[in-house]
Amino acid sequence: MFAAALLATLLAASSPAAAPDDAGEAAVDAVAIAASMRAAFDAEVGQRVDLPADALAARVTLLEAALAGKGIDWHDPQFVVLVDRSPNVQVLLVLLGAPHAGWQLIGAAPVSTGQPGRFEHFRTPLGVFEHSLANPDFRAEGTKNELGIRGYGRKGARVFDFGWVAAPKGWGDHATSVMRLQMHATDPDILEPRLGTAQSKGCIRIPSTLNAFIDGHAILDADYDEALAGGARFWVLREDRQRPPVPGRYLVVVDAEAGERPTWSPLPAALAPPARRR
Repeated sequence: MFAAALLATLLAASSPAAAPDDAGEAAVDAVAIAASMRAAFDAEVGQRVDLPADALAARVTLLEAALAGKGIDWHDPQFVVLVDRSPNVQVLLVLLGAPHAGWQLIGAAPVSTGQPGRFEHFRTPLGVFEHSLANPDFRAEGTKNELGIRGYGRKGARVFDFGWVAAPKGWGDHATSVMRLQMHATDPDILEPRLGTAQSKGCIRIPSTLNAFIDGHAILDADYDEALAGGARFWVLREDRQRPPVPGRYLVVVDAEAGERPTWSPLPAALAPPARRR
């Protein structure tokens, strides 16, 4: 349903808009919100990926299947963060979904998911993961480990915590075990230039500017916002946070199983082979 709505939305973007009726009011609002957020994404996120329409539609299909598998229905517009863990893709999409408007792409950026083949390295698990107060977020201290790496990125970067989850081991017997699933920034000098390739122990590493965007625009803060409305207070939330009218709470991880690297998701410059001289 949403994949078809996505294509209809892309076609409608070049046509004059019809006057909305009561049933279509939510669609008009979602499109307007998406346009505003898309402009903010382009202005604020430094590392971006430009997905063609067919690649977007393919990942929307995977998203729909994942949500349906969890029995998640859409009654109100909300944001979703979608990650394609395919080693040849390694991309994150911020999407706004609404029943009457389909899926609106806000923007996409390169990421690093789990790199199997090394001890205590997991494959980032597939599935739908709720961002909730059951696993409170925290902020990076900005300190370096024994290798001189700031694993969570610069001081103050938000770490989005999704709790302990089942995940396939990337070493040994490759049996299912448990890992702490987090989405976070990474060392801006050493590891961020490698985004776009599988590098992590299982968590999802994202660009620092994308981390700030998701944090500052409260993309996944629906649970926090509900608690705030009840009088709760959270030190982890930014004072300048811009709360959207359509909150989100779900991280969805899929795998497009791309057999080769698509041209729209090239290797990062730090890892690309040198150009051959003619």
